[in-house]
Amino acid sequence: MSFTIVEQTTPRLNRSELAVPGSQPKFFEKAAKGDADVIFLDLEDAVAPDDKEAARKNIIEAIGDVDWGNKTLSVRINGLDTHYMYRDVVDLLEQASERLDLIMIPKVGTPADVYALDMLVTQIETAKVRTKRIGFELIIETALGMANVEAIAGASKRNESLHFGVADYAASTKARTTAIGGPNPDYGVLADEGEEGGERAYFWGDMWHYATARMVVAARAAGLRPIDGPFGDFSDPDGYTAQGNRAAVLGCEGKWAIHPSQVTLANEIYSPSEKEIEKAKRILQAMEKAQKEGHGAVALDGRLIDIASIKQAENLVRTAEQIGAAG
Repeated sequence: MSFTIVEQTTPRLNRSELAVPGSQPKFFEKAAKGDADVIFLDLEDAVAPDDKEAARKNIIEAIGDVDWGNKTLSVRINGLDTHYMYRDVVDLLEQASERLDLIMIPKVGTPADVYALDMLVTQIETAKVRTKRIGFELIIETALGMANVEAIAGASKRNESLHFGVADYAASTKARTTAIGGPNPDYGVLADEGEEGGERAYFWGDMWHYATARMVVAARAAGLRPIDGPFGDFSDPDGYTAQGNRAAVLGCEGKWAIHPSQVTLANEIYSPSEKEIEKAKRILQAMEKAQKEGHGAVALDGRLIDIASIKQAENLVRTAEQIGAAG
C-alpha cells in the first residue's frame, strides 16, 4: 500500500444521472418524482443560444421551488470558451437556493479550467455567505481533456466525478462515427484463416475501451466517481444495457440517461444483485472469523479470499446500504 492515501470524495449514489434541458421546465417536476439518483439541469448543449437566458432563469427558480427529494441536484453550465459561462455561475450562486449540490463543467481541457471555476465559485460563496460547498462534476470530452485527465482529476478539492462525453470526444479525435456511444461495425478484427478455409470470423471491438478505462483510473486515483456518459439511441434498451455493463466492469459506478426510460436500466446495471450482496456479507463474515483465529486469508466456496476481497465486499455492501437509504 502506498504511503500516499487517496482521499475519497463526498459519497453519493450515482447509478443514474438524468439530463433535463433548462429550456423545458415542464419536465422538472417529472424528473424530481422519477427514480434517477442525480439530475443535471442543462444550460449547455440541450439549450439553443436564443434560449440560454430564459433557461438560466427557469433553473434558478426550479432549484428552490421544486421538491427534489433526496436526489443530488446539478447544473451543467456552458463552456469556458463561451460568453454564457460567467453569468451561469454568478447568477446560479447569487440567486439560487442552497438546494444546489453540484456544478457540471463541460469540455474540461486543462487543470487551469477547473482552477478558474474554483476561484469564481469560492469568491461568490464567500461573498454571499453560502453554507453549502458546491462540488464539481467534470466532463472529459476532448482529446485535450483526455491527455490531461490525471491532472484535471486532482485540480480541485471540489471535484467529485469524471464523466466520459463520448459524442464530443469522438468529434474532437475525428473518430469515424456519428453515433452517440455504442460500438462501430468497422472497429473489429478478422480471425485467421483456418486450415480448411471457409468464411473467417469477424469480432467487433469496443472503440471506447481505452478512453473509458483511462478516465476510470484517473478518477479512482484521485478518489472521484467515474461516470459513463450518454447512449444516444434511447429506443435501444439492449444496446444501452450492454454499454452500461461494460462500463461497470471497467469501474464506472453510473451512467447518464438522456431519456427517462434509461433511468431504470442504469439503476439496474449499477445496483448489486441480492446474490452479490449475500456473497459479500459471507466474505466479510468469513474474514472476521479468520482474523479472530489469526489467519490472514481463508477459502470460501473453493476460492481464496484476502484483504482485497474484503475491500470489494465492503464496497458492494456500502452501495447496497446507500440504495436502501435512498428508498
